[in-house]
Amino acid sequence: MSSSVQLFRDQRYHELKGQCLHQGILFEDPEFPASDESLYYDSAAKGKVEWKRPKDLCEDPHLLVDGMSSHDFHQGKLGNCWFVAACSCLALRKSLWQQVIPDYNEQEWDPKKPRKYAGIFRFRFWRFGEWTEVVVDDLLPTENGRLIYCHSNVRNEFWSALLEKAYAKLAGSYQALDGGCAAEALVDFTGAVAESINLEEGKYGEVISEQMKLFEDLMKVHKRGGFISCSISSPGRPSEAETAMGLIVGHAYSVTAIRKLRLGESLVLSFQAEKLFMIRLRNPWGKKEWHGAWSDSSEEWKKVSDSERKNLGLTVENDGEFWMTFEDWCKNFTDVDICRTVNTSCFSLHKTWEKEMMYGAWAKHPEPLLNRSGGCFDNRDTFLQNPQYLFDVKKAQDKVLVSLQQEDRRKYKKEGKGDNITIGFEIFKVEDNRRYRLHKLTVQERVATSPYSNTRSVFLRRTLQQGRYVLVPTTYIPGVPTKFILRLYTDVPSKLRELKADRPKMTCWSLLCGYPRRVTQIKVHSAEGLQKQDRSGGADPYVLIKCENQSRRSAVQHDTTSPVFNTQVIFYRKDIDSPVTIQVWNSNLLRDQFLGQAVLAASPGEPREQQRLKLRGRGGGEAAEVPGHISVTVLCSDDLGEL
Repeated sequence: MSSSVQLFRDQRYHELKGQCLHQGILFEDPEFPASDESLYYDSAAKGKVEWKRPKDLCEDPHLLVDGMSSHDFHQGKLGNCWFVAACSCLALRKSLWQQVIPDYNEQEWDPKKPRKYAGIFRFRFWRFGEWTEVVVDDLLPTENGRLIYCHSNVRNEFWSALLEKAYAKLAGSYQALDGGCAAEALVDFTGAVAESINLEEGKYGEVISEQMKLFEDLMKVHKRGGFISCSISSPGRPSEAETAMGLIVGHAYSVTAIRKLRLGESLVLSFQAEKLFMIRLRNPWGKKEWHGAWSDSSEEWKKVSDSERKNLGLTVENDGEFWMTFEDWCKNFTDVDICRTVNTSCFSLHKTWEKEMMYGAWAKHPEPLLNRSGGCFDNRDTFLQNPQYLFDVKKAQDKVLVSLQQEDRRKYKKEGKGDNITIGFEIFKVEDNRRYRLHKLTVQERVATSPYSNTRSVFLRRTLQQGRYVLVPTTYIPGVPTKFILRLYTDVPSKLRELKADRPKMTCWSLLCGYPRRVTQIKVHSAEGLQKQDRSGGADPYVLIKCENQSRRSAVQHDTTSPVFNTQVIFYRKDIDSPVTIQVWNSNLLRDQFLGQAVLAASPGEPREQQRLKLRGRGGGEAAEVPGHISVTVLCSDDLGEL
């Protein structure tokens, strides 16, 4: 974790605690008072609540009793099972919950030194790219002497109730936590990257090959410290209704274990299978469990002895926890939230990633060149009026992870604007030397589209070929202003940066050396019929595109006389009479061999459609023809901001 921690509302824990101890009083938080305004953003929701300190609820209060467990707590009256499911996941990883509850031993009650207690606690959340420390007092909402929201199984343990209070303070009120997504809380607890999967749309319950791919991926996520929660969407069914199999609709369950088990001979006969693919879940209510295969009293358990259960790791640690086969899980749940803790450490046995992060915003402006809120790709006239980010893939191909996250909008619920905005992004393969914003999509290749979702973040994994790319984050509808952060993970550094300029900048140097008068885009699609260069009848060709004193070279295509290049370049030309030359070369160990070229005037009046050009030898337009053709698209404009 970064040593830089932001202070929420500029409240300094040690200063406030010191003041309280000096004055002999218990802390009362003026920024989140023990009143209805901290409970509700909707005045109609009020009830009879008493705020009490833990010492008024039990004799021997503690932050933690016997450490932290994923079974420590229950949900209470608030509809925030998603937050409780996230806490259940967090409790499985000590290194992570110690980030959220810093110096937990120092914060603990000490019965031997009651005067050292000031009724103040602090928690840390990863908020919009930064760790933020939130201070709270220990006054908790109760009815009839009992906590009404998140509470522990153990009457004198209070970490979950205090953590929930700090999270409610960030959101503006407890009521603002009603309804949400476990992935959001897990990102706030860890800084992880969130991904949501719809099991129905992906047909994971039907297509076994997809099911197995998902199982392996989730097992890897779980092993590497990530988190998984799941739920059943509720269209046409009341939320919190119980299915015939005992599962609760619209309710977040945390995944506490995933196992691939090889069965011994006796169990192979019993189950007619050599392997079992199993998943263990926990209901935040601590009750209401699955009634199907492998449920607590099912026939399957009767076939497995206690010692075999232990050997297989098929243990159930508490009420509300149960096992299912992965196939049943895919068929009965509809939505999965995955939080990947992406490894960026250099000191690791697992794959490490290079991370880039950018802060940005969608902002409206009446001037099209200054507007940065153009909506999704369907809005063709305004789509490119969004922020644009350039990055490079340096390897022949690289797996890329992208996370786009909008700011948390719960704090706007009082104003009736607390719903997430539908967001997503597009990725385009662009010219290898592009340095300015895109103004028109012409030769660029649309290579990836994220899901568009009204979740806090959207995620995409994609393998991209070597080259330069532009990523365009968007809201679904144009003209919706909000902030976002963009995180990009690649195997080698990608040099992610925002494209801000529309064209080359006019400087004093331009007056001396000239300023570009024309912009030219070239895409070399392919070549065919090239002269054979080796005994096997192939060649190792590449193209070299030259204009004035600039040149760009494509990757080598091996062992072919009909290569596909798909190489794009863009030139800002000062001398519009100087031609563009496209040369084809054969790559050799000692000396590359010239195979032919095409010379183009590249003026605005030339056809914009794809052209098939005959290769010629060196020299002007009358040079002798040589074997082979190239297919190219050339676009020119004297308006430098057109392409």
